[in-house]
Amino acid sequence: MIKPISAFAVLGALALALTACGTTDVAASADTDTSAATGVGCADDATTTSTGPVDLTDAFGRTITLDQPAQKVAVLEWQQIEDVLSLCLTPVAVADADGYRTWDTAEELPESVESVGTRQEPNLDTLFATEPDLVIVEAYTRDDAIITQLEKYGVPVLATLGANAEDPIAQMLGTFDLIAEATGRTERADVVKEEFAQHLADAKTDIADSAPAVTDFVYFDGWVDGGNVSLRPFGQGSLVGELGEELGLTNAWTGEVDPAYGLGQTDIEGMTTIGDASLFYTGTVDPDSESFVDAAAQNPAWASIPAVAEDRLAAFPGGIWTFGGPRSAEQIIDAYVAAITK
Repeated sequence: MIKPISAFAVLGALALALTACGTTDVAASADTDTSAATGVGCADDATTTSTGPVDLTDAFGRTITLDQPAQKVAVLEWQQIEDVLSLCLTPVAVADADGYRTWDTAEELPESVESVGTRQEPNLDTLFATEPDLVIVEAYTRDDAIITQLEKYGVPVLATLGANAEDPIAQMLGTFDLIAEATGRTERADVVKEEFAQHLADAKTDIADSAPAVTDFVYFDGWVDGGNVSLRPFGQGSLVGELGEELGLTNAWTGEVDPAYGLGQTDIEGMTTIGDASLFYTGTVDPDSESFVDAAAQNPAWASIPAVAEDRLAAFPGGIWTFGGPRSAEQIIDAYVAAITK
């Protein structure tokens, strides 16, 4: 089970386990092309990148001033890595490249990009050896330790907010817009956002036309610890949950969730309270944990859940990052359509 690193503090009350993928630093590639068209649709992109000075305010009211849009960016969180790639820019350095490639397949990260350690503890010496003109981070407060550390190097730091359960879709798009502004790629951002909006509208029509017998759902992931199965429902305020509701479905998880990501915590018995709702879960294989679904099937209570008994339990395709940007959101939408209309 993987969860957003920046969510560690806000999710403490839920006592969620933390699993993170580490990486080994590799030598910087001299031929890294920071202008390569790596994102979906970038090969045919005809948008214009601005060249003038940049003066913007980040998610914490900090002013970011650049003589020109950032071209060599280092990125320390997966959603923002995806966003940079969607904007047709290849980062010079990222945190946990191997983990990104496992958990976020919405945009392909070139092998040439420097990996600078884990998301929790990036190797700053390796990061700054790539000579970025902007570092993009995820934080929760203006005085977050990572911002303070990075600012000592004298390189501009764009701090983005990890999530906001009050409006997760708007938050996701707002982060995308910030990065686009910092890199001079607002025209490209508009194209991606329009594609996302059309993707959502088309999928909503597809689901409505299929007239599903059950429209209630719960999306969840989980992990196994000492033989015990812990499940994490994505409730109100989660990006996955809100995308489902935008499609005309109803998120049936009504338990307690955290104020940033909309995530809850329960066990198998707790999942028996969701009524007839269909169950969807992550299909990404965690290399550090056994299958929580296989483990759950060993508990007799699991078979009593209507969705399990009626074969309305479905895995979303592997590699969908449920805390990602517009392209991940499109993957989530496609997964809903495939599961609902099968």
